[in-house]
Amino acid sequence: MHNPIIVALDLESAAEARALVNTLGDSVSFYKVGLELYASAGMDYVRELTAEGKDVFLDLKLYDIGETVKRAVRQIAKSGVRFLTIHTPVSVMRAAVEGRADSKLELLGVTVLTNFDQSDLADRGCMTPIPEVVADRVTKAVASGLNGIVCSPLEAAMVRRTAGPNAIIVTPGVRSAGAGHGDQKRVATPADAIRDGANYLVIGRQITRAADPASEARRILEEIK
Repeated sequence: MHNPIIVALDLESAAEARALVNTLGDSVSFYKVGLELYASAGMDYVRELTAEGKDVFLDLKLYDIGETVKRAVRQIAKSGVRFLTIHTPVSVMRAAVEGRADSKLELLGVTVLTNFDQSDLADRGCMTPIPEVVADRVTKAVASGLNGIVCSPLEAAMVRRTAGPNAIIVTPGVRSAGAGHGDQKRVATPADAIRDGANYLVIGRQITRAADPASEARRILEEIK
């Protein structure tokens, strides 16, 4: 069975991340490195994970002038990272695609963060409903040559229809029924997210703060089945 779980290593140090990866063993092989761990351990720890045969989702949400994005992506592509996130202005996406060149790095466009709701968009001057914002960004991401999309599980079905069968869909904001939502506002269960078209689920605290993280990961896989 395809294991869709990406465990979020939202931790303060490489030592903590190493301990968790060892605890999880073969129950998970895909890990997200976000800004906190990246700020602490940088590409050295990313390369350590890839050297151990782990898949890495580097969640940096790149957003800068095109030349800077292109050159950054070119460096990241050398590391063996599998997924990299970027924001979805067309100029940024095109630069990232150019920087990736013929490497195996897969680029994922960020749509609307899962801790945003409509009021958060309004606060930024956008009155367009979230589903319409997401659909527009997905269409531009596919046209720009990105491999996939990061979106809320609540939009997964619509994103699948819009992006087509070959796009990679990664959904944060996934929680089993009864698990706390934390700072996420637009959430769904793992089974619902997969049913609606997600390929991968980013799961953090439900696994990382469990008494037995490996058992919790296996329980979520059973839940998906």
